[in-house]
Amino acid sequence: MANSHSQPTVGIVIPAAGRGTRAGDGCQKAYRRLGGDTVINRTLRLFRSWDQTCAIVIVHHADDNSLLQASVDLDENIYTTIGGAERGASVLAGLRFLAGLKASPSHVFIHDAARPFASVHLLDQVYDSIVKDPSIGVIPGLAVADTLKRTDSHGLITATVPRDGLFRAQTPQAFDLQTILEVHEQAAVSGTSYTDDASLFEEQGLPVRVVAGESDNIKLTYKEDFDQAERFLKSNLLPTPPAPVPDIRVGHGYDTHRLVPGEEITLCGVKIPHKSTLLGHSDADVGLHALTNAFLGSIAADDIGSHFSDTDPRWRGVSSDKFLQHAATLVAEAGGLYRDVMRQSVAAIVGLHPSRVSVKAGTNEKIGFVGREEGIVAFATATVVFPSS
Repeated sequence: MANSHSQPTVGIVIPAAGRGTRAGDGCQKAYRRLGGDTVINRTLRLFRSWDQTCAIVIVHHADDNSLLQASVDLDENIYTTIGGAERGASVLAGLRFLAGLKASPSHVFIHDAARPFASVHLLDQVYDSIVKDPSIGVIPGLAVADTLKRTDSHGLITATVPRDGLFRAQTPQAFDLQTILEVHEQAAVSGTSYTDDASLFEEQGLPVRVVAGESDNIKLTYKEDFDQAERFLKSNLLPTPPAPVPDIRVGHGYDTHRLVPGEEITLCGVKIPHKSTLLGHSDADVGLHALTNAFLGSIAADDIGSHFSDTDPRWRGVSSDKFLQHAATLVAEAGGLYRDVMRQSVAAIVGLHPSRVSVKAGTNEKIGFVGREEGIVAFATATVVFPSS
């Protein structure tokens, strides 16, 4: 991309807040690996190879912050913000963020996170069209080659649609930033539905030009698309970075509390009616205490007693989920993604799907202080994956 004070400046908005799980593997498609790199990072590298300093705004789902941080190579001009439930709300969030930057660009490219194979040549074509006329929107498109048929609800053909002048729209779609921001704001107020950003321009009677798209600029949506992408990578012998080796750590936790006469036992955040209760300074939740120690162990931190002393009156009778949340925060601040250990209550506390959590119980074959029902002992294991450094 050429740089000149007389030419338009460009920022990039990449909406990636959708769930996009139709491609399978239970993972948002932008974070799936493709030839040793994530889809979204390939998209970022495309724009960075085109312009090393332009502002890029990634609009992601609120639940995906840790996943995003582990999936992309960020720099000082790559920003992240939270998107909405629908694509329109996410694009609007990205446009607002971009317009609010101190050095706000004159124009914006809006590009699907799941289109990693656009070329620098395509970006140049879109940019050159903006240079030619900054007020006209630009989209890449492929002329429709197949005969088009319209059918009724029973699948019977009712008409043949002339294909002359028909194009399949692609991204990046480029616009004057303030103009596209205004039409998105209007659409948000009116509740207007649309299929792409250019359609908002069209609805307002604003001109949009089509430049030649690329057959390789596919949008990865289904499993078949990923299979095609893998074949594309192999056939083009594109250099792909080796998959980073994650820093995987395992923390083990242990805790035990004495059983005394009472009315209920709290285990893993769940209160269970019982003739006994666990003796302790807090709620004596032996399960969460063991898991807290496991989390702390994964980052080589001191044990639970160092963080929540049993001589400190602040922790008397406190629910143990506070301890586990504290440990989970320390792990997250260290850059980790945690998984594997307890279940429903634990999953809710640390932000995991219950399928990632397991709880088991045993009677210790009726021997020892556990078998005699004098106390409970808990063991926990937490596997924490840190991004490679």
